Amino acid sequence: GSSVPVPCLSCALSPWQALELAEQFDPDELRRVVLALALQQRRCVPLLRALSYHLLQKPAELPLPVLTDLLFAYSKLSFQQPQVLHRLSLELQPHLGTLSPAQVSRCARSFASLRWLSRPLAEAIAQYSLDNAQKLSITQLCGILVSFARLNFQPSSSEEFFSMVHEQLQGQEQQLDTHLLTDVVWSLCVLQQARPPHLRQVLSPEFQARLRGDTSPRAQSSWLKLLHINATARLEAPGYQGPFLPPEVLGGDGDRDKDKEREKATPLQRGLQEALPGALGGPDLLRHNVSTVYGWDIDAEAVLDSDNKPLPVRDFTAPHLPCSEGTKPLPPGARRVAVLRWEFPQFSSRGRELLGRGSMARRHLRAAGFLLAEVPHYEFLELKLERQRVAYLKDKVAKALASDTAGDMATDTAT
Repeated sequence: GSSVPVPCLSCALSPWQALELAEQFDPDELRRVVLALALQQRRCVPLLRALSYHLLQKPAELPLPVLTDLLFAYSKLSFQQPQVLHRLSLELQPHLGTLSPAQVSRCARSFASLRWLSRPLAEAIAQYSLDNAQKLSITQLCGILVSFARLNFQPSSSEEFFSMVHEQLQGQEQQLDTHLLTDVVWSLCVLQQARPPHLRQVLSPEFQARLRGDTSPRAQSSWLKLLHINATARLEAPGYQGPFLPPEVLGGDGDRDKDKEREKATPLQRGLQEALPGALGGPDLLRHNVSTVYGWDIDAEAVLDSDNKPLPVRDFTAPHLPCSEGTKPLPPGARRVAVLRWEFPQFSSRGRELLGRGSMARRHLRAAGFLLAEVPHYEFLELKLERQRVAYLKDKVAKALASDTAGDMATDTAT
């Protein structure tokens, strides 16, 4: 992924020696040190911070090999330094036309893995893809598409760009391995560009059979994406007739539940669990940590009657669960509310925009009939007292109900 041989400056230095010398390094030496760390998978954060600081002090524009190698290295080390990423995206943009399709695809993937969306650069990559459609290999184009989906980026030339993507993909799907094809169709679902043939291809029993029984992390990730694709087919593709995933594979009774048990609860998750009973009622009125048939987990679910009073959630049918506990239909005027937390990694590293995965979860859960009380980490964790957190959650639910009522009134007025 880079133009520098591994044996380089930093191989002869310890990280601490490099730290002492960093101020004297020119941009090319900085590049060689960071690249060597990446190729050796040595994520020495104090050194990376120091190198980033000294890099930002260099006033002249960075040479193209420095830009591309630094981006590759930061991505390989999962090291996010906003000022450096801003500089790399700003200075890469004018050079984009001189890069090879492989380099452009690699840059797109690196920015996506770092959750960094520079809209001007992403627009330039979309235009590059249109201008060089015949030169891009199918794998390189897929890399760009998957990157846009991860970042939840829709090009301004959306219609033209996706027409080109569909044209290039047509008949080429057999070239893609199982996981890449799953990623591509999932990405089209995130960007609301999936067509029935794509859905049919990955939801067919033959395709599912390729992933069944494979317990590797990559296969588990692909299987979860298949659940999201299946949810898109159910909730966002009205003309789609099937196939769908069979009901027995949609549950939360397998690996997803085991994984959730193994995961350590985050501070946001713990704080929510403590505050929810005070905001929405006790264990009989709430359902916690719900794994839905759509592949999305919600932190809590409540049913509120037409007067916004909580009802015992387990009494009612629940089409979003693999096995419904209750049998009663929702009473007239009752609403389902889902409390949904948004952790730090679900946002772009530039700010407070949800990435593609979160954006699709929000759409699917709304389409499934939920009102969403969304709880981002940067709001909730600022509140230190439980009474503040309870009041915050009550306010979130009230706002979700109010927006639903306003939407109903607008619909009534229109009709």
